[in-house]
Amino acid sequence: MHIFKLNGVHVPHLKKTAAMKAVRIPAPQTVIIPLSMHIGTPAQAVVKAGDTVRVGDLIGQAEGNISAPVHASVSGTVKKIDKVVLASGNTVDAVIIESDGLMTVSDSVKPHSVAGYEDFIAAVRDSGAVGLGGAGFPTAVKLDVKDTSRIKAVIINGAECEPYITSDTRTMLDDADWIRKGAELLEKHLRVKNIIIGIEKNKPECIKKMREVFANDKAVTVKELPSVYPQGGEKVLIYNTIGEIVPEGKLPIDVGAIVINCTTLLVIAKYIETGMPLVEKCITVDGSAVNEPKNVIAPIGTKLSDIFDFCGGFKSEPAKVLYGGPMMGIAVSDLDAPLLKNNNALIAFDSKDAEPKENTACINCGKCVDHCPLRLNPVAISKAFARKDADELSVLKVNLCMECGCCAYICPTGQPLVQRNRLAKELVREHHKKEGKNNG
Repeated sequence: MHIFKLNGVHVPHLKKTAAMKAVRIPAPQTVIIPLSMHIGTPAQAVVKAGDTVRVGDLIGQAEGNISAPVHASVSGTVKKIDKVVLASGNTVDAVIIESDGLMTVSDSVKPHSVAGYEDFIAAVRDSGAVGLGGAGFPTAVKLDVKDTSRIKAVIINGAECEPYITSDTRTMLDDADWIRKGAELLEKHLRVKNIIIGIEKNKPECIKKMREVFANDKAVTVKELPSVYPQGGEKVLIYNTIGEIVPEGKLPIDVGAIVINCTTLLVIAKYIETGMPLVEKCITVDGSAVNEPKNVIAPIGTKLSDIFDFCGGFKSEPAKVLYGGPMMGIAVSDLDAPLLKNNNALIAFDSKDAEPKENTACINCGKCVDHCPLRLNPVAISKAFARKDADELSVLKVNLCMECGCCAYICPTGQPLVQRNRLAKELVREHHKKEGKNNG
């Protein structure tokens, strides 16, 4: 695998909300809080219909090693535990709470005493923190490396390279002290001596702010990165900050790196100092169909329709609504869908902007290869997938694809390359599963 610093694409930034401080939405009437908003095992409900809850109360207990607890984001009454279908297509349990409008904070919300490494990891787990840049991996699992001498660098992801999205920008500008406190916790409990904050150079205010906040901390370096998408991709960020390549099937810690989103770090610091777990998110609401684009702080589980209403509704009929940005976002079919932990934006496009490229025959121009950050060959992958050749797909390293969308974005013929790669990865997984059964 060969990664080059400037591989990727130059996307329009469209970050018109960057100068807008986040505003808090009033308590919604109802929240729908899924018990699976993270990679791994879903949490298990510890409340039932009729229970009274307050903000910060535990409503879903983490199950297994890779899981995360879930907490009430409003005060009120549990209406029911129900099944909901997420935009990913997964059907999960969700706690539906009728808000009393008071946002009364739970008695359990109190500062935590963290005496050492084990206490720190336990606190991170109890906070409900997951990767807030989009991945949703439980943060405690990522930080629980046991042997902290393996850590060469912690990389704080402030790249925010997707078009439109500015929620992390506002975190860096408005909550810089929380990021500083989070970094100090990492230095103390993970014994980290090298923390790198990676920020794209199109965010000079963030670079300046972080350098000011960490001016007296010799362990922290603010690294200005080229504005090339997908600069914020984990493997790309690792290479462009410490020069390490994460091999196929390996984790960042295998090359001595831990990557943590800047807003995730804020959640950890706030939880330890105040006791408030992850119950709300700052998100960017934007797109050509949105009447009043802005950054919004909303309780997790808030219906998307309530958030859009808070932003003045739609100025035109939305033809496509996305969790996240236009490059890696997931389409949402129902505006009653809830805001999730790992959402950083809601983007609504009108019919003009939602129109897909016209799909014509591949002309073998090679642009998809030239711009892939991981130097994969989407054309060859497409051909192998058409043949259902799982072995060839493995040789082509399709599992390395991070579905960043560079190939589809740059393709002049409108090939649905990301979708094919995703299906190809599933084909390889099924093939390996069958091989395992046959060998067993």
